[in-house]
Amino acid sequence: MSTRILSRLGTVLVLAVLASGCASDSPSGSSSLSATLSKPLCAISPSSCLYKGSYEPGEAAYAEQEARRLNQAQLAKLRGL
Repeated sequence: MSTRILSRLGTVLVLAVLASGCASDSPSGSSSLSATLSKPLCAISPSSCLYKGSYEPGEAAYAEQEARRLNQAQLAKLRGL
């Protein structure tokens, strides 16, 4: 019986370590649990993850420029350049 419990505990521990490694996609390595859990939801329903607040000064222009840059990079990748 104790072997079964240790086996389950080990499995849970391994999954926790893997999840924490996958969740750290921010440069500082800090990520909240809610952000990690919301990623699959955003894939299913992207509109549920959109920010509905107002932009800070200059943020809208930066967001458009960054979106343009990312779109160009993806287009180049798809074209095989």
